[in-house]
Amino acid sequence: MSDSIKQISRHLHGVNTMREIAEQANILETIRAVQNWQCQRLLLSHQEMYQQKRFKPAVEFFVEELYGPKEFSQRDHDIARVVPKMAKLLPEKALVSLASALHLNALSFELDFAMARKLHGLTIDRDSYAQAYRECNNQVLRQQQINYILTLGRDLANVVQMKGITTLLVLSRKPAKLAGVIALHEFLEHGFKAFKKLGEVDDFVIPVVNFEQALLTQLFDKSAANPLPQGI
Repeated sequence: MSDSIKQISRHLHGVNTMREIAEQANILETIRAVQNWQCQRLLLSHQEMYQQKRFKPAVEFFVEELYGPKEFSQRDHDIARVVPKMAKLLPEKALVSLASALHLNALSFELDFAMARKLHGLTIDRDSYAQAYRECNNQVLRQQQINYILTLGRDLANVVQMKGITTLLVLSRKPAKLAGVIALHEFLEHGFKAFKKLGEVDDFVIPVVNFEQALLTQLFDKSAANPLPQGI
């Protein structure tokens, strides 16, 4: 079994375990609220990029498929079900990018879980969010989350450049539907289409990473003004 397959299994197991704990703790709804607020924040923070035709699909992919309150259990179930066969179905570069996406998704859910525990029962706004962010005291994990934006972006760029990947995705859509793993296929397809239009991926990921890095630094600096945008 390849390292990518092992990582995919580990990240899926981690998210499923955290989701079950969240349900038992009755904070899953709060986690969704945190994720929804964060999506709005991301779109406001990166509005200039979001308004550009070249970058909009990539912004939407990160917001909707990795950070948002979208229900991912069907996609994760699809992946778990076909994990043993993935090495035969997908090229290694695609497996690497999928592992990176699931790593980012799992880490983000872990961070959202921590935020939800601080914000449960409170109104989520820029002040309560900033306070909870600092109280979580997990700057190392937040840094890893930002680092994985860059990793995933470059991994997806490598997949996009693969010869024949467009044909592979088109031809595999119907078999994926018949096999009951259409949610997984759509996730891969959305990521591919978003990054296909980017051209040079660093034109997208570097500004995003730099902005989020500065935001992290300010949020953990108790003497700094709240850097979160108004109007959410």
